[in-house]
Amino acid sequence: MIGLVEVLLFLCLVGYFFNKSRGTDMVDIISNRVQEAYGSFRLPGMFGTTQTVEAGGFSTYAMLKRFGEQKKRKRQIDKENDRKQPQLDEVDRRKNAIDILRVTSHAGRRTNSSPTDWGVWCPHLAQAARVKKYDYPQVAGAVLGEERVQQALETAAKESVDEKRLELQDAGQSEDSFDEDAYYNESMLKHEKRAHRVLIGMRSKLSDMVLRITSWVLYKLLPCFLSGVAAHPGQVDMIKRAIAKNPDAPLIFLPLHRSHLDYIMVSFILLNHDIRCPLVAGGDNLRIPVFGNILRYDGAFFIKRKIDPLTGKKDHVYRSILHTYLQKVLTAGHNVEFFIEGGRTRTGKPCMPKSGILSVIVDAFNDKSISDALLVPVSINYEKLVDGNFVREQLGQKKVPESFSSAASAIMKVLKARYGLMRIDFNEPFSLSELVKSLRKSETAGSYAPENRRLQHKPSSSSLFGTDVVQEEQELRTLVDNIARHVVYDCAKATSVMTTNALAFLLLNRFRDGAPLAILTEALEELRSYLNTTSRDLGFTGASEDIVKYAVDLLGPGLVTKEKRAGQPFFKPVTLVPNVIELAYYSNSLVPHFALDSIVITVASLLKRQAEQRLRDQQKSTDVVSIGRQELFNTCLEFCDLLMYEFILSKPCQSLETLLQDCYHRLCIMELVSQPEVEYTEEQHRARRLAANLELDELHDDSYSDDDYFGDDNLAEQEDENRVFLPAEKHCDRIVLQSVLAPFTNTYAAVASSLRQLLGGNSMTEGEFIKQCIKEITSRVESGQCKYGESISTDTVRNCLKVLEKRSAIEIVNNNGVRLVSLAPACDSPAEVQLIIQGMEKFVPI
Repeated sequence: MIGLVEVLLFLCLVGYFFNKSRGTDMVDIISNRVQEAYGSFRLPGMFGTTQTVEAGGFSTYAMLKRFGEQKKRKRQIDKENDRKQPQLDEVDRRKNAIDILRVTSHAGRRTNSSPTDWGVWCPHLAQAARVKKYDYPQVAGAVLGEERVQQALETAAKESVDEKRLELQDAGQSEDSFDEDAYYNESMLKHEKRAHRVLIGMRSKLSDMVLRITSWVLYKLLPCFLSGVAAHPGQVDMIKRAIAKNPDAPLIFLPLHRSHLDYIMVSFILLNHDIRCPLVAGGDNLRIPVFGNILRYDGAFFIKRKIDPLTGKKDHVYRSILHTYLQKVLTAGHNVEFFIEGGRTRTGKPCMPKSGILSVIVDAFNDKSISDALLVPVSINYEKLVDGNFVREQLGQKKVPESFSSAASAIMKVLKARYGLMRIDFNEPFSLSELVKSLRKSETAGSYAPENRRLQHKPSSSSLFGTDVVQEEQELRTLVDNIARHVVYDCAKATSVMTTNALAFLLLNRFRDGAPLAILTEALEELRSYLNTTSRDLGFTGASEDIVKYAVDLLGPGLVTKEKRAGQPFFKPVTLVPNVIELAYYSNSLVPHFALDSIVITVASLLKRQAEQRLRDQQKSTDVVSIGRQELFNTCLEFCDLLMYEFILSKPCQSLETLLQDCYHRLCIMELVSQPEVEYTEEQHRARRLAANLELDELHDDSYSDDDYFGDDNLAEQEDENRVFLPAEKHCDRIVLQSVLAPFTNTYAAVASSLRQLLGGNSMTEGEFIKQCIKEITSRVESGQCKYGESISTDTVRNCLKVLEKRSAIEIVNNNGVRLVSLAPACDSPAEVQLIIQGMEKFVPI
C-alpha cells in the first residue's frame, strides 16, 4: 500500500504542473482517485487488529497522529532494546540476520519540527534522500602527469623504436634513412593518446546522487524477483567500529564473485547504513551502452582481464595507469571493492585468488602512500543464481559476450522469475599492516609448514589479476598471494549455506537415486546439526520438511523431479548431463567444507583396499584389515597436493598436517574411523616415560636394546597404537564422503588418460586439448564408467593441466600467440604416461 501511495503522490505532482496549462480537470480526477483509495484503506490496529476506515469517515489528522504515536513508541522500544542487548560475539554476529529490503532505518527520521513525517508515506524515497552524504572526489585528472606513467610512456616509445629497427633489419632495408628521433616522438604521441583513451575508459564517475537514485530503484525492483536480501546489522556495526578505530585507513571490500548483481549489492547495503560506498573494479566486458554508464556512476571502474594474453608482451602504459589510478583513489580517501577471484565462479566453489589489484594496495602500503588499509572479506550467496547457469561454458562452449540487448532481455527475464533469498556476510575487518607484519614474522621464524610451502601455487604471469601488475619481486609476490589465499579461505568458511545448497548436496552425494520426503527431512536435520557444531552459518530457519519442499520448488523440475511413491512424496535429482552440472553448482558451495573429511576417508579406503589385496595375494584372511596412521597422513598430503588448484585447504599460516590430524580425530569421534586403545601396565608406563625423556641417539645406543625399554609385547602394542581401522557399520557414511571429491578425481583421471594423444612429440592447442578431455570424460559418463555427470567441467580440466604443468609432466608454450600443449621430454613415453595415469586413478573411489 505504501508503494501505491508513492505512485499516487507522484501523479499528484504531475497533475499540479499539468494544471498550469490545461486547467484543473486532471487535478480533480487524481484527487478523486486518492479519496477512493483511502476510502477502503485498512490501518493496522493499535493491538494487532485491523481497523477499516469507511468511505466518508476518513480523518487525515487522526491517522497521522496514530502513525506518529506508533513511531514514537517504536523508537523508545528500539532504544531500550539497544541498551539491554549484550555485545555480539562471533557466532551471534553471523545469525539473526534481517531483510534489508524491508528495513528503511532513515525513512521515519524527522527532518524538521513538523509533527508529521513524509517518510512514513514514502519510506523508500525518504531512505534514499536521507542517507549520509559523502564527497567522492574524481582523481583521473591527476594520473597522466605522474612520474610512473611518464616513465611507462618513454619505455613504450623506446620499445616501438627498437621494434621498428628490427623490422627494417628483417626486411633487409638500410637504417640510414630511419629518423630515430622523429619516430620516437611520433610513438610518444601515439602512446600518450592511447593513455588518455585508456584512462577515460577506465575511470569511475561515482556520484552521490546516482547512488541515491539507484538505491530507490533497487528497493522497488529487488522484491520483484528476490524474497529478501539478508544481512546482519551487527556485522555492519562491526565495520563502523573498525572505521572509528582507524578512520584514515581505506576499506578494501573483497567479495567472492557469483553474480553480476554483486557489483551493486555491497554498495547498496553500505549506502543505506551510512558507510562510504567503494569504487568497484569491474571487467571491461561490462562496459556496454547504458548499463555500463550506470555502473560507472555507481562506482565501477573498468579494467582489462588480460594484458596481451596471446603474445605475453607487457603493456607498460596500461599497467602504469591502473597502478597510478588505484593509488590516487586510495590516497584520496576512497574505499575500494574488487573480486578476489577475478571473475564469477563457474562451478559454485571458490576459485583460486587473482591477486593483481591486491598487490597494488600492498605496494601502496609499502611505499607509504597509505598508512594502512582495512581488508573486509565479504561472502555472498544466493538460493538461486540470478545470472542463470554456466553449463555452456562447463561443456567447453564459448562464453556469450555481454551486450545491451542481452542485458536488457536478461533483466526482463529476471523480473518475471523467482530467485529466493540473497545473503551477504561481512567478515571481521583486519588491518593490512598487522597482517603483513604477522606473515613476515611467521615466514622469518619458519613457522610455515613444509607442506604449505609445497602447496603454494604460482600466480598467473599473463592475467591482469596476476601479481606481475606492479611487482616482480618474489618476496612481495609470495606475501600478496598469502594474503589473497587467507581472504578466500575466510570467505569460503563464512559463506552462509542456503536451502538449495543443502538440498543439492544431499541429493548428489547421498541420494543420487532419490529419496522420500521423510528420509530427506531426516538427512537435512543431521546436516544442519553437523554444520551448527562446526560453526557454519545457515542462511535459513524453520522445519526441515518445509525447507526441503521450498528448495525443491525453487530449483524447479529441471533439476529435481517430484513424484508419488507408496503415497509419499519422492524427490530425485535429474542426472542428465546439462541438468546435473547446474545442480552441482549449488552443491559445490558445501564441498570445501567437507573437503578434508573426504580426503581422509578416500585415502583410508584406498589404503585399506590395497592392504586387502596384499592379504589376498598372500592367501590370508581379510576379515580385519588395518592401515598405518603415518602412511594415511602422508598419502593425504599427496592427495592435497593433487587438489592444490581446486581448494584452499588451510590458511598460509596454518599447518595443513595439523588440520588433517584434527580432521582425523573428528572422524574418530564420529566413528567413521577407529584406533585401538591400548591399556598399559604400570611397568610399561614407566618404560614409555623413560623412552620419551631419552634422546634418540641414546635410545639406539649399543648398550641398550629395544627389549630393555619395551619388550616384545610392548613393541607390538606400540605398533597397534599406530594402526587405523574402518568400522564396517559406517561403510555407507564413508561412501557419502568419498563421493564429495569423486567428480574431481574422475575428471583428473580422464585428463591423464587423454595425455596418450600427445605421445610421440605431438602437440595440440590448449583449447583443442581441453575439448579432447571433455570428450573423454563425456564418453566415460555415457558408458557408465563414471557416474558423475558433473565431472564434465572445463574449469576442473584447466586446474588439472596446471597441476601437470607444475609437476613437469606437460609443457605449455606460446607459439606465435597460440598456446600449445605437449608432453615434457622426460614423460614422452607410454610407460611414463601410464605412471601419471596411475597416480591420478588411485584416488578415484571404486
